[in-house]
Amino acid sequence: MKSVSQMIEKKPVLAWLLFLATVIIVFLLGLLASSIAERRAEALFVNTPKIQLRDGEVRNEKWGENYPREFQSYYGTADTTFRSKHGGNARVDMLEEVPEMVVLWAGYLFSRDYYQGRGHFYAVEDVYQSLRTGAPMTADAGPQPSTCWSCKSPDVPRLMKEKGVAPFYTGTWASLGSEAVNPIGCADCHDSKTANLHISRPALIEAFERQGRDITKATYQEMRSLVCAQCHVEYYFDKNKVENAAYLTFPWDKGFTAEAMEEYYDGIQFSDWTHALSKTPMVKAQHPDYEVFLSGIHAQRGIACADCHMPFQNDGGVKYTNHKMQSPLNNMAASCQVCHREETATLVKNVYDRQDKILEARHLLEKVLVRAHVETAKAIELGASPEQLKDIHQRIRRAQWRWDFVAATHGGSFHAPVECGRIVAAGLEIAQDARIRLARLLASLGHNQEVPYPDISTKAKAQEFIGLDMKKFRDDKAVFLKEIVPQWKKAAAERESKWN
Repeated sequence: MKSVSQMIEKKPVLAWLLFLATVIIVFLLGLLASSIAERRAEALFVNTPKIQLRDGEVRNEKWGENYPREFQSYYGTADTTFRSKHGGNARVDMLEEVPEMVVLWAGYLFSRDYYQGRGHFYAVEDVYQSLRTGAPMTADAGPQPSTCWSCKSPDVPRLMKEKGVAPFYTGTWASLGSEAVNPIGCADCHDSKTANLHISRPALIEAFERQGRDITKATYQEMRSLVCAQCHVEYYFDKNKVENAAYLTFPWDKGFTAEAMEEYYDGIQFSDWTHALSKTPMVKAQHPDYEVFLSGIHAQRGIACADCHMPFQNDGGVKYTNHKMQSPLNNMAASCQVCHREETATLVKNVYDRQDKILEARHLLEKVLVRAHVETAKAIELGASPEQLKDIHQRIRRAQWRWDFVAATHGGSFHAPVECGRIVAAGLEIAQDARIRLARLLASLGHNQEVPYPDISTKAKAQEFIGLDMKKFRDDKAVFLKEIVPQWKKAAAERESKWN
């Protein structure tokens, strides 16, 4: 057998091929070594903080010095250009889109103003702008409780630590206006020393404790939803727990379903307000996003909120969580198509089909509820007694709770379309039963004609119908924005300058 050297002597071309192959291999090994060194250096940069964050640091810009990728992506939430068929992060006047809501919330602040939220970046600014917060004429007095700040700013955990939880819930919203100024961000979900996910709001911890559960035993994947569940949930202000405090409480003691929470509220005889037309004691659903999500297929498959709304992203070989919290429809490749192999157009159509069907049924329920409120008002006008209206009031309350449970949740018709459809269907049955009882009551009171449906084709007409003086509210808010908010921002800037 010939040796390699003998073969090379007879075939010099082979020698050149071996030489070139050796050079290429050495070059590739060099690239690999360089890449490893570069990644080690990059990892060292990523994992070694540039600055030491102060305990309870609330300023997102300071966090951004240590976590530049996450910080840069977070500021993507300032972009409000995306709007899907039924959502997105554009500022949308929901009362203009669905004027029936004005009547359904008659006597409650939501009948004045209800905009689709623009996202976490605008959390504080949108509260300033909202007509629901009132317009205090002094910098420390206002009509709403301080609890209204609970989910709007990372300053809230700081204030709870400084004041105590119960004292934080005591007082007015305006009294904390110069304190809660930083928009939702890093400190709401992360520990300043370790950057680990943590629960910064006591209401969620307390809800778990009442259920006999230990939230500290939650897995990392569960925490990627639970940090969202601190705020994206149904809640109420318990005014009996601590004197003079509107104590933030999650009504989960009997379960997460609409019926379980209704049973909880009925058991403590709770109502948010009395309806201005029908005089029904009502419960306002807030935004039971986490609860509805739990009943859907994605939660059942172990998917977390962050998997779709904050998907992982790679930058220079570094894997991190994209903090541009947004609709997955605006980032399909990184969210939906990680698991689903269908084309983007097909997936979008799937989402819209589900949303369209739930909205179709929901709009039917809205109109039935408007009729129930108006017909009840007519019965009151004709002299119906509280006893005669008792069962009707209970049915209106139950039907509207189901409507609101679905209407208030963000993305519920996608997260759990089967559950949302079931809830709306139940609401329709209960509302129609209320109207049958109303027809009998009206007949007994001598009224055998149809009660006219009001002209509420626009928000303005609906607000006029229920007797709102919107000009006064807007004028008061304009004064508040011009005179009070600048005072708050100046005081906050002076305080935060001392932290540096």
